[in-house]
Amino acid sequence: MKFNPRIAIIILHDILVAACAWLGAYWLRFNLELPPEYLSAALSTLLWVVPLQAAVFWRFGLYRGIWRFASLPDLKRIVLAVGVAAVMVPVVLILFRVSTVVPRSVLILDPLLLLIVMGGSRLAYRAGKEHRLASILRPGSKPVLVAGAGSAADFLLRELARNPAGFHVVGLLDDSRGKQGRLVQGIPVLGALDEVVACAQKMGVEDVVLALPSAAHQVRMRIMEICAKGGLKVMSIPSLEDLVAGRVSVSNLRRIELEDLLGRDPVQLDESGLHQFLTGQVVMVTGAGGSIGSELCRQIARFSPAKLVLFEQSELALYAMEQELPQSFPHMHIAPVIGDVKNAAWVNQVMAEHQPAVVFHAAAYKHVPLMENGNAWEAVRNNVLGTQVVAAAAQTHGVAKFVMISTDKAVNPTNVMGATKRLAEMACQAMQQAIGTRYVSVRFGNVLGSSGSVIPKFQKQIEAGGPVTVTHPDITRFFMSIPEAAQLVLQAGLMGKGGEIFVLDMGEPVRIAELAKLMISLSGADEDRIRIEYSGLRPGEKLYEELLADDESTLPTPHPKLRVAKARAADNTLLSELDGWFSAENYQAEKTVKKALTGWVPEYQAQD
Repeated sequence: MKFNPRIAIIILHDILVAACAWLGAYWLRFNLELPPEYLSAALSTLLWVVPLQAAVFWRFGLYRGIWRFASLPDLKRIVLAVGVAAVMVPVVLILFRVSTVVPRSVLILDPLLLLIVMGGSRLAYRAGKEHRLASILRPGSKPVLVAGAGSAADFLLRELARNPAGFHVVGLLDDSRGKQGRLVQGIPVLGALDEVVACAQKMGVEDVVLALPSAAHQVRMRIMEICAKGGLKVMSIPSLEDLVAGRVSVSNLRRIELEDLLGRDPVQLDESGLHQFLTGQVVMVTGAGGSIGSELCRQIARFSPAKLVLFEQSELALYAMEQELPQSFPHMHIAPVIGDVKNAAWVNQVMAEHQPAVVFHAAAYKHVPLMENGNAWEAVRNNVLGTQVVAAAAQTHGVAKFVMISTDKAVNPTNVMGATKRLAEMACQAMQQAIGTRYVSVRFGNVLGSSGSVIPKFQKQIEAGGPVTVTHPDITRFFMSIPEAAQLVLQAGLMGKGGEIFVLDMGEPVRIAELAKLMISLSGADEDRIRIEYSGLRPGEKLYEELLADDESTLPTPHPKLRVAKARAADNTLLSELDGWFSAENYQAEKTVKKALTGWVPEYQAQD
């Protein structure tokens, strides 16, 4: 153990305590009136007892702990050390024939005093450091209520005591009846979560901290709505994992975010299977700089591939990923490649050079209104031809698994974007052969915070003071977080045998108008200050999205958040027909494109 001045001070403290405890034991033995002859005996034996106890204390590692974090394990070490010393003191006095008579009661009182003073001083130091009387010692700090009285709240109280961050907790709330009316580190559990507004008014509180990391998002949403109606500000703690690891502190208390409320249960991944699937393999991701593509790269990197090929058309997006990944995964080999998925010669050259075993195809045009009218032909070329090019190159160069990112808009599509993704799914199904590359498609809905999501748009409108524009009061969408979507894509890629279309469990659809109201509340404003305006459905947009077409059914898989769609089989002539369509390389008018899409995707209903 490295010696430092603080340890020297602690050792001197314990030596002084040992001396005082020995003399105190004599003093108590004689009812606070120590006879002169026994004072002489106490002082003479002190020279034997204190060095012996100090040696035992050192041997039991009492100086390895940090007083600021003194806890039950430290108290156990003190008990053991004092107990051993209590046994050794009379043995040493007899062994070395110390002539002084030591009363037996002194041998009992001494270890008791040692335990009280040594344990008490450490706990008192910790209590002093934690500033228990926060409201008195820190009159400038803000009182807060904590929603939750479990392990997260306990950790929060400890951290706030050490690092106040301008707050002090005046009460806890929890739905467990067994906790209500009790104390957590001296802080009372005032009542149930639904009583937050009444408790806040009683305690003079304006801020509530959510300490419910394992609660269902419906519970967090309920508390948020109650607090919003009561004019309370809601904050969230960092994750317990980040707090314990020391990556953040409670000073990082932040306003609650949309992901905290719309988040879902963590994805359970087949870690061992994914290691076999990805570890030590060359993996290629197209659209590697996009919302989904970039998160796929991050998730794949956790499994230590031999090489990660980043294929991206946007120079800026590719540069950002080239800079980000080495910081988090410094030992991983990254190959950044600029390219267009429609360029067959270049895609084949890249695959020939890097020989990927797995390809995740995330490159696509996804914005519905932009792709609907003047850009319809480019949407078809990028989403369908681009998929064909990459999928065919995968087959040519021996790729084991090809995973295409699809969308819920491919189901009964009413827009060009959805129809092109459905056609891309069909092309992958048509390419599937008995041997060779396994083709898998994965459908899911909107992801929180993606570049095409309404959420960044709403955030900008709120920051500008409104209004927030919603297309229709009844429009709904499915949402999931980007990391969850990427993780489930990996899981689907692992499970796919070839030709399947996997459907992700997107949970319940979210009404966009309610989402806008929630975001306004999260900003600390209300609908009187920031209005919601309805602008009408945009070209190609429908009120709700589906994950399965009318003529499809699903089969369960071993994973609870993945199902397999039994889709209509692709026509044997599809690939040759598409090749003929794209070989002309001439611009196709919007009406021509939509008519052709209707022929291949009969469920597509083009809007006028």
